[in-house]
Formats: sequence, C-alpha cells, structure tokens
Amino acid sequence: MSQRNPERFHVSSAVVLTSPAAADRLVETLAEMPNVEVHAAEHGKIVIVIEGSSSGEMGATLAAISSLPDVVAANMVFEHAENLEEGLINGHRPDAA
Repeated sequence: MSQRNPERFHVSSAVVLTSPAAADRLVETLAEMPNVEVHAAEHGKIVIVIEGSSSGEMGATLAAISSLPDVVAANMVFEHAENLEEGLINGHRPDAA
C-alpha cells in the first residue's frame, strides 16, 4: 500500500556575505535567480528568501549562490515547510493576518 505524499511548499531565509564594493552587482544577480527574493542589503550583507518544493531544491539553490563570484559566504538561517493542501480555505490560510 503506497501513501500519497502531499505537495509541500518550502521557504527559507539566508544571509549572503560579500564585499561592500561587490554588493550591488551581487544583489542584481541574486534578484534574477528563479525562486530567490532579495529583501535587504547593507554593508555587504544580503538577506534573501528562497522558495522551493523540497529542502534539496533549496539546498541546491544555496549551493549555486555560494559558488557565485564575490560570494564570501551563504548561510541558511531559517527553513519552514508545510503541505499545500492542509489548512487552506479558498487558497488562503484562515489564521493568516
């Protein structure tokens, strides 16, 4: 008997470190990457959010970011995952603000 795996949504935040001189260029590169959003950048520290369908997919994205020119470090800070079909009413969470 096989169990059905519900579709999951994963989101994580990460901090990417670079030199202040390379920050603007790196922010542009990150903003063009699929499933990556840049939320803040200051003094060579860039806060991003990565979305995906699995932890492995997000890890691969973070690994790709780590290998970009000018990246000194890229570290995941937080990860959350939930089933897409759980707790949704008309496509929205009833407990969301």
